[in-house]
Amino acid sequence: MKQILLVGIGGGLGSILRYLINELSRKFSWNTLPFGTLTANLLGSLLIGILLGYFTRNQGISQEWSLLLITGFCGGFTTFSTFSAENFGFIQSGNYTSFLLYTIGSVLLGIIAVFLGFLLTK
Repeated sequence: MKQILLVGIGGGLGSILRYLINELSRKFSWNTLPFGTLTANLLGSLLIGILLGYFTRNQGISQEWSLLLITGFCGGFTTFSTFSAENFGFIQSGNYTSFLLYTIGSVLLGIIAVFLGFLLTK
C-alpha cells in the first residue's frame, strides 16, 4: 500500500507541474507546435536520466524514492498520450511538417535529454 501511495503522490505532483507548464506555454507560444507538452517531456526525460544515474551510482537509495520520483513524479509529469493526441491532430489537419518535426524532434531530443541527465551524475 505504501508503494501505491508514493506513486500516487509523485504522479499527482508531476501532473500538476505539467499542467502549470502547459498553461504558461500558452501565453508565450506561437501555436505552431505544442511547446507545453514538448517542454514537460524533455524536462521529464532529463530528470529521469539524472535520477537513473544517481540511483545507479548510489545503490543504498531505497526503492521508495525511485517509485516516488521516477515512476510517480516523472510518470505524471511526462505524457505520451497527449503527445500522441497532438500528433493525431497534426495528421488530421494535414499538417505533416509539424507532425514530422514534433515526432522526430521529441523522440530524439528526449533520448538525448535522458543521456545528458545520466551524464550529469558522473
